[in-house]
Amino acid sequence: MANSLSARKRARQSERNRRRNASQRSHVRTAIKNVLKAIESGDKTAADAAYKVAVPAIDRSVAKGIMPKNKAARHKSRLNSHVRSM
Repeated sequence: MANSLSARKRARQSERNRRRNASQRSHVRTAIKNVLKAIESGDKTAADAAYKVAVPAIDRSVAKGIMPKNKAARHKSRLNSHVRSM
């Protein structure tokens, strides 16, 4: 348990940030899963639409520091190649 006032405040901030980051990370993972589900079902229009929703979510997570930019680029590249190969 934090003893000093500043340590207590930092603990509160860390918990608040952890929850926010977890929510954002979950949003991105859901968007990626939606693209993969559309690809597996074989529906190209749904896959395109889901991909167009997923890309800004991935980019937002990079801007917020939740995901490294190279990991985001890798996700976008792989999803795009799957969609294009349909």
